[in-house]
Amino acid sequence: MTTKQLDTRQLRNAFGCFATGITVVTALEADGSAVGITANSFSSLSLDPPLILWSVDRRSTTFPIFEKCQHFVVSILSADGAPVASRFAMKGGHKVEEIDTVPTELGPPTFADSLAVFECDLFARHDGGDHIIVVGKVRRFTHLPEHDDNTSKPLIFFRGRFGNLTPLTG
Repeated sequence: MTTKQLDTRQLRNAFGCFATGITVVTALEADGSAVGITANSFSSLSLDPPLILWSVDRRSTTFPIFEKCQHFVVSILSADGAPVASRFAMKGGHKVEEIDTVPTELGPPTFADSLAVFECDLFARHDGGDHIIVVGKVRRFTHLPEHDDNTSKPLIFFRGRFGNLTPLTG
């Protein structure tokens, strides 16, 4: 029996049918400067202990930083955060000092367009094929209360495009 080679472009398109929220994960380099990367692989993992996970592509220029960092910050972006998400999704666009940020107690910054922020200590890293799965233990978190404007709507990624959530009416 032979294994049929999957068409990676079509597989990516199929994965894109699952709408996800958008985060930017930040960490500090050895010299104290901050880097960020856009990630839609974020997920809550456990309440006890409080764990989250996300994954980073081994080919990313930020991979060496996230492969070694002991702390990171995950910012869930609001619909107004599309420019921030686009910035950190670009090749070579990972230096944080070039945009406005909000400081955190842990060190890596967050962004004004964040619905929620999780300051994390590294809990574990796991092999995930061409990615590394990063598990963080939540040290601190904040989140915005719900409002009826874009500041409380999440930034969504679906079929390769950013969008926002339109709540269903009951």
